[in-house]
Amino acid sequence: MTDGELLIRPAEPGDTEVLHRFIVELTEAEQFPGEVTAQPADVADALFGDRPVAEAVVASVDGEPVGFALYYATYSTVVGRPGIHLDDLYVRPEHRGGGVGQALLTHLARLAVERGCGRLEWWVLRTNDPALRFYRKLRARTLDELDVLRLDGEQLHALAAGSSGPDPTGGRS
Repeated sequence: MTDGELLIRPAEPGDTEVLHRFIVELTEAEQFPGEVTAQPADVADALFGDRPVAEAVVASVDGEPVGFALYYATYSTVVGRPGIHLDDLYVRPEHRGGGVGQALLTHLARLAVERGCGRLEWWVLRTNDPALRFYRKLRARTLDELDVLRLDGEQLHALAAGSSGPDPTGGRS
């Protein structure tokens, strides 16, 4: 376990800046394709605004924030129960290997069970080998039967306007 007292607690409005910093550090560590466009105010609004869309917990050692998990509720029509989608899990490099990441996931697993959830899910970049090894040690499984699809930018606006735009396959199936 990590040296010092590990505490995991719900994020508070005063954590917004550190959460944003952790998000930037996470994308840099993962070599995430693209830049972080979210600002601290966006994080604050998502977690603490009039219509919160996500929740977060902060891991601290001896009062110093060292990691976080940001998640939101989902629902599965197949299992007929809610779920939790883990959007970000991050532990500062100097605190990895000490049990902080596992403590964050254990916290979320307990929360999922308490809330009657059927699933705790997350996405991982295929290039993030350390994370994949960590998750496999916890016996998380990869879903080969699913692909993650996305509409954003021009495609999202085109469909919202009632047009899907030109067919990228040229009509071929």
